[in-house]
Amino acid sequence: MPHFTTTDGLSLHYTDTGKASPLPLICLPGLTRDGQDFRYFAPHATRYRMITLDARGRGRSDHDTNIANYNVMREAQDVTELMDHLGLEQAAILGTSRGGMVAMVLAATAKERLCAVLLNDVGPEIPQDGIARIMEYVGRRPAAKTHDKAAETLAALMAPAFPDVPLTRWREEVEVFYDETPDGLSLRYDTRLRDALLEQSKVGPPPDLWPLFMALEGLPCGVIRGANSDVLSHETFLEMQRRLPDLKAVELNNRGHVPFLDEPAALSLIHSLLDQIK
Repeated sequence: MPHFTTTDGLSLHYTDTGKASPLPLICLPGLTRDGQDFRYFAPHATRYRMITLDARGRGRSDHDTNIANYNVMREAQDVTELMDHLGLEQAAILGTSRGGMVAMVLAATAKERLCAVLLNDVGPEIPQDGIARIMEYVGRRPAAKTHDKAAETLAALMAPAFPDVPLTRWREEVEVFYDETPDGLSLRYDTRLRDALLEQSKVGPPPDLWPLFMALEGLPCGVIRGANSDVLSHETFLEMQRRLPDLKAVELNNRGHVPFLDEPAALSLIHSLLDQIK
């Protein structure tokens, strides 16, 4: 499995489909997830050089002894260091949730390295109820002790936002992101990520992220929203389009946070945007 070493000494895991396509697409996963977040998209990405990154503390990447480094600025730097490792001058970014926030930081700090940005169910404002729901599970092992039980629980919890998703997919979700052990299910990320978020929340009110979003101006960019999302509100979704009139946008019925990215409308937006890149 390929890894590279960051400038502060961590070994981070990534995947790379190779150089069959001249367009590198770096896929950045959600807060507690890893590169497998994009496994449903991968069969539809054969026209790109698809690259995924397990952020520090997640998946098969090293945990950081300093939890203060679990922040979007450091994670954005890790992306540019991966690009340096791979010899990439530029890449398109597909960011899901936290990965989209990292993409916006990259637009603000290293815009010359980007040729396009796609945001999956994330924007510059996150409603408090969405944050509260996320904090209910970050860093906590599921009460369910087996994959089967966890799948049933997850299916019931997600049914209002994802009414047409079968149990089999939720079963695959829990298999991918939880390890089943004799003591129950274990997390595939550093549980101290929760401590990092709590420490960051003590600093003061959340910063204004609209300047980061506006850093996307001039880049081909798009946003995908689950119509039932509690992380990207419909109002913020519309405001993003108002502020960046060239933003490609699609809202997916029967999806919450986050779309799987194998939905036809999501794929259509991704392909149409990336087809602009020469």
